[in-house]
Amino acid sequence: MAGNEIFNLTVCTIGIAILLIHIVNLLIKRNKRKDEKRLLLFLSFTAFHFATYLTFVLIKTAFTSNALIISFYTIFYIFNNVEALLLSIYMLSYVEICEKNKKLLSIIYYSLFAAFVVLDIVNIFTHIFFVAIDGEYVRSKTMVIAQGYQFIMLAIVLIVTVFNKKLILREKMAFGCYCLLPLVAIVVQILLPGYAIAYASIIIAIEILFFFVNVSKNIQLAEEQQKNKEAQIRIMMSQIQPHFVYNSLSAISTLIPLDPEKAQKELDGFTEYLRHNLSSLTEIKLIPFEDELKHIETYVSLEKMRFNERVNVIYDIQAKDFNVPSLSVQPLVENAIKHGILKKVEGGTVVFKTYETSNAYVVEISDDGVGFSETNLFLDENKHFGINNIKNRLKTMCHGDLQITSSTNKGTKAVVTFYK
Repeated sequence: MAGNEIFNLTVCTIGIAILLIHIVNLLIKRNKRKDEKRLLLFLSFTAFHFATYLTFVLIKTAFTSNALIISFYTIFYIFNNVEALLLSIYMLSYVEICEKNKKLLSIIYYSLFAAFVVLDIVNIFTHIFFVAIDGEYVRSKTMVIAQGYQFIMLAIVLIVTVFNKKLILREKMAFGCYCLLPLVAIVVQILLPGYAIAYASIIIAIEILFFFVNVSKNIQLAEEQQKNKEAQIRIMMSQIQPHFVYNSLSAISTLIPLDPEKAQKELDGFTEYLRHNLSSLTEIKLIPFEDELKHIETYVSLEKMRFNERVNVIYDIQAKDFNVPSLSVQPLVENAIKHGILKKVEGGTVVFKTYETSNAYVVEISDDGVGFSETNLFLDENKHFGINNIKNRLKTMCHGDLQITSSTNKGTKAVVTFYK
């Protein structure tokens, strides 16, 4: 086997392996962007193109008829044009340009593609690009015209991407490399007939394009999603923080005319508590459950200060070595007291329990209050404070879950599950 054939086989084999890795990577990805679907089509066809050329290199030593040579090279020229077309379609789906320009470019793409395919077919009868003599491929002087479609398409891609103000330098350079490397390779291949220099350049260009455009885009989108997630959490936290502080101060305010000295003591304690725990009140990340438990104990203490024996809370803490979103459990205890047991003249009892299972830490808040109809749970956010807010934060921050069951005049039970 000649040296050029070994080179071509090696290039195609490595190229197919690399392309298959990228194709599988895109296939298993969920929620693919529109441009990624176009990229998948482009990579898949390129792999098929390489596989076809590999097959040709392997069998042409045994089958050297002129008809076979002409058939294969005609297919390859058409494949080259299809590849350039698919790259251009991928580029159009990736960059942001107005619909009018997209339609115009699409018309140019398909019109030129049809024209050059016709020329490739005409070559079979006229040999204007190449001919087969004694089983050997022989280029004509006008062969470069057959590459015209690729030159035009790559030039358009280069112009559109380089002058697009919305693309960053990394993206422009990646598209630029894909356009320039094959163009240079096509010229070199004319000087070195028999060597698949263009195929080698395509693999290098695809790697640059994949990592500096597609992978970088995914990283950029992931960072933006994380920022949006943190912003959403801050908004939800901003809704909860004033509520917690307001109710605590309201409880102290109620106590002032009844027992000023005790009110002063409770206010000093609450101030010191806020000073030490302000960071957790504004924390958008998870905090130790023990810190959340302190919030709960402070709130319960203030409510017992106001309502004495009407408020009874039983703690059954079997597990506490886990993390939770700040103020994700305290509002549930608050709901159990304010909208559960305090709705009864004699008050009632709230049981606060934590325990560990094989795959989660569970917090249960149950009361023997007035209860409510579960169908109305999400209809009145003021009555049952922030249930949707808490559910959203649990899901967003730790993939946690909140389930609430209630029966009128029997009580309510909230179960929060923090999966390991």
